[in-house]
Amino acid sequence: MNKSVRKAIIAGNWKMNKTRPEAKELLEAIKPLVANAEGNVEVIACVPYTNLETAVNTVAGSNVKIGAENVHFEKSGAFTGEISADMLTEIGVEYVVIGHSERRQYFGETDETVNKRTKAALAGGLKPIVCVGELLWERETGITEEVIARQIKLDLYDVSAEDVKKVVIAYEPVWAIGTGKTATADQAEEVCAFIRATLAKLYDDATAQAVTIQYGGSMNAANAAELLSKENVDGGLIGGASLKAADFNTIVQAAING
Repeated sequence: MNKSVRKAIIAGNWKMNKTRPEAKELLEAIKPLVANAEGNVEVIACVPYTNLETAVNTVAGSNVKIGAENVHFEKSGAFTGEISADMLTEIGVEYVVIGHSERRQYFGETDETVNKRTKAALAGGLKPIVCVGELLWERETGITEEVIARQIKLDLYDVSAEDVKKVVIAYEPVWAIGTGKTATADQAEEVCAFIRATLAKLYDDATAQAVTIQYGGSMNAANAAELLSKENVDGGLIGGASLKAADFNTIVQAAING
């Protein structure tokens, strides 16, 4: 991490977990543990839609921010089951995860829709956490950089330099999500550095240096410190470990101390 030029961001991605009472209990446990995260370390809980208002109310007055797990690209209309950026910001949501591999794998998300959602989120005042990552066979065949470059270019198409500074990019190798497998710290650094170099080519070096790039493939309490010690790994998008207050706090403290 280089916290002198950009924020470290630890974001929990709860996925489809926790009822409202359970969400309140977990957030109440997390708040005092991470209260020392200030300035250049941001703490976020990205929770299911049904928990959003409960979550926003629970963390009010604390340094914990709330994010959603998806957003639609239209402001309103006949889109049954979808939620707009305006609906999220109206209840106090600040961040939104876009293009997670599970959305791509199970729900037909494409780079085109990721791009549309990203621009809609920015226009609506949200800060997007845009997920990119390669499949196992893509890594094994040596095309990781081609895959990542394509995703970055398409997902951020027509996003201005000013707006891209508001975007968080989460590198999530698909083969390391929910599998217990983790990229080594060196592998994570290599791809995160490549993402920053790609941003520098698309925009400029100053813009690339300002963008927070997370690692999100099974980061946990045991490996967080090593991953976060790398220059271009600016935080984590945390899955299972974000559902345990103590484990999530360990990762936050690693970011504070790193």
